[in-house]
Amino acid sequence: MKKKNPYSEQRSKDHKKPDKATSKKKFSKKETEVSTPSEPKLVRINKYVADAGICSRREADKLIESGLVYINGEVVTQLGTKVGLKDKVTYKGKVLQGEKLRYILLNKPKGFITTSDDPLNRRTTMNLVEKACSERIYSVGRLDRNTTGLLLFTNDGELTTKLTHPSNGVKKLYHAVLDKPLSKNDLLKIMEGVELEDGKIRPDKIDWVTDEENKKHIGIELHSGKNRIVRRIFEHLGYDVIRLDRVIFAGLTKKDLSRGRWRELDEKEVNILRML
Repeated sequence: MKKKNPYSEQRSKDHKKPDKATSKKKFSKKETEVSTPSEPKLVRINKYVADAGICSRREADKLIESGLVYINGEVVTQLGTKVGLKDKVTYKGKVLQGEKLRYILLNKPKGFITTSDDPLNRRTTMNLVEKACSERIYSVGRLDRNTTGLLLFTNDGELTTKLTHPSNGVKKLYHAVLDKPLSKNDLLKIMEGVELEDGKIRPDKIDWVTDEENKKHIGIELHSGKNRIVRRIFEHLGYDVIRLDRVIFAGLTKKDLSRGRWRELDEKEVNILRML
């Protein structure tokens, strides 16, 4: 049975059926196409600052309240202030550009350092993603020179703060290859937590890779962003890490992403990251 359209029923009650002349005039394509002047797109000033890659939106609020942000030469301290495309926004004398947000995932190879510029002219991860987009992007966290695997680049300051703050518990899974088999006793010690020079660290999960009989291959999951944390955990117990690969970062994997290659995240992946 064909369902009734409640909207058409309501129209029939409220309006008399027009005659042919009126109907023809009313539904003429030329008459129904109404042109409205396009309004300039306005965004809140804190979002504009964050989209420029300066900081997160919350941190942008502090900069604005401190009187460090200017619009068209005038200091602005009201957080609800909106700006348009023709407005000139400056911070510390630098003109900010409200850029399109970009999210680039790199499968980092060995031998590249994670920095935007190196005075020693060594190879950097920025060399690998320099053609990914025209916007200025930066890495979310770091991987040391000899560590391979997933590294995310973006100009989204707010998301960067979320993914790097330890309180948010963003998970990272590493595959470590040691110089000698990891004993069960040391595995239990790591599970319970080890005391390092900058505090106690306890991984979320750790185990031997099941298809390796020599027990040199270890899977370790943690959310700490401390420098060289995985290597320091094993070094604390007398092991050297021969190879270290980050295979999962914040739910993102290396599927279909060969070493040294990058790809853009799709909208679904970005939305998942924002909900973490």
